[in-house]
Parts: sequence; structure tokens; C-alpha cells
Amino acid sequence: MPLSVAIITRNAATQLERCLASVAFADEVVVVDSGSSDGTAELAAGRGARVLHKEWLGFGAQKQFAVEAASHDWVLCLDADECLSPELRDSIIAELKVPRGLVYAMPRRNRFLGRWLKHGEGYPDWSVRLFHRRHARWGQEAVHEKVVTAAQILRLRGDLLHDSAETLEKYLEKQNRYTSLQAESLRAAGHRASALRLVISPSLRFVKFYLLRLGFLDGVPGLVHITLGCMNSFNKYAKLKALERAAE
Repeated sequence: MPLSVAIITRNAATQLERCLASVAFADEVVVVDSGSSDGTAELAAGRGARVLHKEWLGFGAQKQFAVEAASHDWVLCLDADECLSPELRDSIIAELKVPRGLVYAMPRRNRFLGRWLKHGEGYPDWSVRLFHRRHARWGQEAVHEKVVTAAQILRLRGDLLHDSAETLEKYLEKQNRYTSLQAESLRAAGHRASALRLVISPSLRFVKFYLLRLGFLDGVPGLVHITLGCMNSFNKYAKLKALERAAE
């Protein structure tokens, strides 16, 4: 089955080449850029990708635009700071010869503070990225977007490697933006923040990922990762409460 790879970018020149190299087997690569100033678009075009410009729509809508711009119905969606492991590449190639289904998830392995996480939130972070676009689509979430489908989701072997190579400061800046977007989305959907939720949400997250899913086995990087994740849970609802108070 012919395969299109869809990638959204903005100022990703230092990350994109590794991503593109891992999908060299694909029939087409579509890069949708939202205004890079670091040569991302030129790099992608030089590596044979079809490059389109689209003003930023939000993560879900931007990815769906890329899917719809693809030439083929089978689409693999990646971020610029992700690449396929050799095992995952081979798994995708084998699967598309005789597909067992229409929608596939793959384990996403995250690199954090110089270490590939093996537990907790860092792995396996199952992510739906390969699908037949007539049977699945990206939701409209501004952040933490998900693929929407009624089809059975099958799993592939091999890791999707996520290595942003960003500093902790940049990571914190990104999480601050994300929690603001999440709070705005929750507000728009009619959710409210209670004192109980402010306490329970980060607490349950810590128990689930650090204890039950063995995040403590990832040492200091694992501890920092889950601590920041719990902080994100708290900040999201704190910002929602702030929006509620501002509207009073």
C-alpha cells in the first residue's frame, strides 16, 4: 500500500533531518510548515519532501490539514523531533503489505534529561500515528491532540523515538504554553476547577505513573519527569480557576 508521511513543522531545522531519514522508504513526505525562519522548509524540500505553508491552526487542526494534503490514503503522522526505530520501520513496511486493520498505535519512547525513559509516563506512551484516512482523523484539540476513529486500534512493534534535544528551560516554557491552552479548552467545554481537583489530579498522576508504572526505575530523570507532569496537572486547573475568577 502506498504511504504518505505527514509532518508539521516550525523552526525544526535541527531536528527534521533525522526524522526524514527514518521515513526514506515512504512513497511521499508532506511537510506543512507554519512560518519557519531557520531554513526548515528549504531543508525539507532539499530532502525531497513536498512542502506546504499553512498558518497555525492548533495542533489537531494543523495535523489534519497535513493528512488531507497527502496524496495517499495510508498516512503516517510524525512530529519533527520524532523518528522511527529500525524495528518500527520494518514493522510498518511489513504491515502495509497485507494490512490487518485500518488504524495502528506504536509505543513512543521519550528521551528526557539525556536518558531514554523505560517506565512511567515516558514509555510505552502508546500513540496512534498510522491510519487509513477514510477511517480516522485528528481531533480539533489545540494541544494534546488525539486521533478519532471507530475502527479497532492495532499495535505495531518497534519504538517511535521522541528526542526533542531541548533544554529543561525550553521544556518548561513549552509546558507552560500547553497548560494555558488546556485550561482554555476546558473552560470552553464548560469544565470547572475545584479545590479537590487541584489536589487529586496531580496526586493520582504520581501514583499511577511513578509507583504503579514503575517510573522510579528511571532514576532522577524519571523523578523529574513525573514531578513536572504532576505540576502540569496542577497548573492546568489553577489556570482554569484563574479564568473562572476573571469572568466573574
